[in-house]
Amino acid sequence: MRITDLLKASGIALDAKVTSKSEAIDMLVDLMADTGNLSDKEAYKKDVLAREASSTTGIGESIAIPHAKSRAVKAAGLAAMVVKDGVEYESLDGQPAKLFFLIAAPDTSADLHVEVLSRLATILMDSNFKNSLLHATSAEEFLKQIDETEAKKFPEEAKKAPDIQPGQYQILAVTACPTGIAHTFMAAEKLEQTAKEMGISIKVETNGSGGAKNVLTAEEIKNADCIIIAADKNVELARFSGKPVIQTRVADGIHKAKELLERATKTKVPVYYSNTKEATQLTDEHESFGRQIYKHLMNGVSHMLPFVIGGGILIALAFLFDDYTIDPSKFGSNTPLAAFLMKIGGTAFGFMLPVLAGFIAMSIGDRPALAVGFVGGMLANSGGSGFLGALIAGFVAGYIVLGLRKLFSGLPQSLEGLKPVLLYPFFGVLLIGAIILLIINPPVGAINAWMSDGLNSLSSSSKIFLGILLGGMMAVDMGGPINKAAYVFGTASLANGQYEIMAAVMAGGMVPPLAIALCTTFFKNRFTESERKSGVTNYIMGLSFITEGAIPFASADPVRVLPACILGSATAGALSMMFNCALRAPHGGLFVVPVISNPFGYLAALIIGSIVGMLVLALLKKPLQK
Repeated sequence: MRITDLLKASGIALDAKVTSKSEAIDMLVDLMADTGNLSDKEAYKKDVLAREASSTTGIGESIAIPHAKSRAVKAAGLAAMVVKDGVEYESLDGQPAKLFFLIAAPDTSADLHVEVLSRLATILMDSNFKNSLLHATSAEEFLKQIDETEAKKFPEEAKKAPDIQPGQYQILAVTACPTGIAHTFMAAEKLEQTAKEMGISIKVETNGSGGAKNVLTAEEIKNADCIIIAADKNVELARFSGKPVIQTRVADGIHKAKELLERATKTKVPVYYSNTKEATQLTDEHESFGRQIYKHLMNGVSHMLPFVIGGGILIALAFLFDDYTIDPSKFGSNTPLAAFLMKIGGTAFGFMLPVLAGFIAMSIGDRPALAVGFVGGMLANSGGSGFLGALIAGFVAGYIVLGLRKLFSGLPQSLEGLKPVLLYPFFGVLLIGAIILLIINPPVGAINAWMSDGLNSLSSSSKIFLGILLGGMMAVDMGGPINKAAYVFGTASLANGQYEIMAAVMAGGMVPPLAIALCTTFFKNRFTESERKSGVTNYIMGLSFITEGAIPFASADPVRVLPACILGSATAGALSMMFNCALRAPHGGLFVVPVISNPFGYLAALIIGSIVGMLVLALLKKPLQK
């Protein structure tokens, strides 16, 4: 761990004006907070003062190195300060302290603060070096002096140290989840924090709902030692051809960041080759067939959601602003405003199944499969097989294009340009059309009708059981496969006119963050100060239907948090069904409650479910020892 990896220019003050030891520590803590390494400045300051109370950190020779290992530290860091006139610091040799270094180490890092303290003490014994720091005229010069001296003192390490220049990183990573809301950014942050603690230079590209951010450049890819792909949907891999690539789940980026980084830096990682036999072998080695199917499905779902959410909420608003008494048969389009919203929302919602099928197909067969999947999804939609038919159409379309690629692989090179513009579209669309119309639509349409009739005929007790099941599923893995299965079932039910299911699903997804937030508020002694502060943000996450807000708590204490959340979510789902709450929008949280039939019953279900989760969590978690 090099000093220059931990010290930023924003954490350096070269002409500080302090008159006492307490003022010196206050300024150093402020500098540390400016670097973004602290989650709770006051808590960290208490830990620094507690360490100082045991024995002074003024080591003599006008140097002081206060430090603390604290839960309030997000990532290891340093702050530095020069007090040219000196300040009384209870130093070991009785001399005023002029040069200060403050060390912040996370509570999870075993002996990082000891290692940094030892390293600083070693290089600061050079009086010429110490004087160069005291007389540095800029933060850049200060950092340069440290870098050069550290390289001389530790020459073997200097050869191995990453040259963190623009375009050069040891490790590159890409994170992506189906919704692109929470897991994507949580995995990126965890990889960055862990890499910083391990002294590894890293850049992480996030494929979120707003598009790719922090995009990796060709130069960075060329210079990187290894690429980590932590994604639950397909990302562009061709650019990494010829580089060692680790492919894993986005959840591993959150929970196994250190293992991934150690594997990327210390083991021989298979090289990925684009569009070759080796590439297929690499994928097969690390991913089961079921995992590949899941990623193809999530690729379709992630592209479908914006159409479903935007269109669904507009349709729900159309019913909210309409007057049922004008013409019950045209409810949702009676008033001009309602008709306007219904037209736009209905158009957006109509893209749901073609987009789902198109992007599943594209995930399998690449760009040539997109049009084939779109056509298959549209035919499934118009032919009565609905969501299930479009799902099947997406997979069939993708594998049709893969088959056509093999079939036409023997054509002369001169005809290569005809394949994507003529051969794949013509034969692909023809084949998917025949398969959907003649083979898939008749039986799947019948199954759809049977399921719809079955759901409509469910007894009250059966509906409650379904609400328990779906609500509980939303809390099992909070954005993972089980959660997504329940959510996809809810959105599919919207397409089939089953609105009560979506209401129960959303209630189940809102409860985990709310239950945790309530518990941190009313049972504070079960949580640390930083956890209580994080709990406040879960009110917003829960009310916005972002279940992933509960993940940090579930990861830290799954044995207690998960059962509590599952019980609370199952309760909310059951009550939503019992109160006959129906939701036409697939997202929105508290903001779409007014468009839910029986909104007061829905709020009651949500409140009761959250309280149940809170009480169970409070019962399972014991008060912390002071």
